[in-house]
Amino acid sequence: MTADGTRPIRVIIADDESLVRAGIRAILSSDERIDVVGEAQDGIEAVELVRRMRPEVAVLDIRMPSSSGIEAAREIRRLGLSTAVVILTTFGSDENVAQAVDAGADGFLIKASAPQDLIEGILTVAGGGSALSGPVAKLILRKLRESNNTGSSIAVSMVNKLTDRERTVLSLLGRGLSNAEIAAELWIAEGTVKGHISSIFQQLNANNRVQAAIIAYEAGIIPAAPTSA
Repeated sequence: MTADGTRPIRVIIADDESLVRAGIRAILSSDERIDVVGEAQDGIEAVELVRRMRPEVAVLDIRMPSSSGIEAAREIRRLGLSTAVVILTTFGSDENVAQAVDAGADGFLIKASAPQDLIEGILTVAGGGSALSGPVAKLILRKLRESNNTGSSIAVSMVNKLTDRERTVLSLLGRGLSNAEIAAELWIAEGTVKGHISSIFQQLNANNRVQAAIIAYEAGIIPAAPTSA
């Protein structure tokens, strides 16, 4: 139990490099709100850990032998498991980030991020939010534009079908706020937020919060953070 009496968020880590796993474990274990309950060296082991331990969050490296983080995320969703998935990526070198969105990942964090960013990302997705680093969002958008030059106009058209309240909720969702945080921001019930998000997903044809956030970026509802020089 944490100091305030709540149960820590149970997390599993998957990365094929033992030193990287050790580093991630050390970072996460420094926060009493997080309990690392297992480690895997590939996606197959990660899925088995999720099935057996049912953690709140799985942190998966995007590239692993035998089965990648993308394949593991896809299998976790296929099995209907409620574990949130955070994909770790090396910005500028990964070519499969857009595929990870389709696989149902809830967050994308860069390995070079500050330790606190990783901790906050875990806490955010565990609370029902999405953790999407600005540079990763820009990488996803670039790849979407490469495959579909009309993506921006399509996104604008879809977002324009939303009500004013739904667009506001989408904007807050795109900034990574959880349902509880959106409810507090707008002074409405959390159940009302869930209803708005369900409607947003349906109208945007989005399967999860990250997909909805990307459409929000594409439509200009929220600006993508600039990349570092």
